Amino acid sequence: MAPGTHGDAEATALPRTVVLVGLMGAGKTAIGKRLAARLGLPFVDADVEIEAAAGCTIEEYFLAHGEAAFRDGERRVIGRLLERPVHILATGGGAFIDPVTRALMRGRVITVWLRAELEVLVGRTARRNNRPLLKQGEPPREVLDRLITLRYPIYAQADLTVDSEDCPLEEMVDRVLAAVERHLGRTLATRVPLPETVEDGAKTMRAKP
Repeated sequence: MAPGTHGDAEATALPRTVVLVGLMGAGKTAIGKRLAARLGLPFVDADVEIEAAAGCTIEEYFLAHGEAAFRDGERRVIGRLLERPVHILATGGGAFIDPVTRALMRGRVITVWLRAELEVLVGRTARRNNRPLLKQGEPPREVLDRLITLRYPIYAQADLTVDSEDCPLEEMVDRVLAAVERHLGRTLATRVPLPETVEDGAKTMRAKP
């Protein structure tokens, strides 16, 4: 039976928001949606909220204002999102790298780093063309490799680390849920996994049959 089985009389509600961090292509949105559904909580995509606040796409904002201005807006939006009731939050790849944003999260939420190998990230990001950092003239593999070197030591400061692999989506949700439960020292009340296929924009991961 999956972690946090919904029939467990000792199961409790998630006490704090879970924030998923990691590089583009790590599966934050796809896993986050399913994790939220499993826990009966709202799912929030920080990038979607940023676009709504800016009135344009992230790519358009990057082009018009640059990365520094984008990070400033991202910081403010995430700060507001952290004030919301308990939910599952997927963040952009650079959000947790910002020291102010990390400080806002520390002690208030449970941060989970979805760690993925370079080959996994290259394969997933190749299926989307809206990644500003991969559209600046350099080969995507080189960009991702450099980001791994720069960012992985910082992502390692997250409360939890779960390896994101090319496996059934519900298996990934089980891994994240189990890690959160171990961290909390309690079983969380969950719902029956959803049967639908979820697109993460990079790879279709299907629930186990």
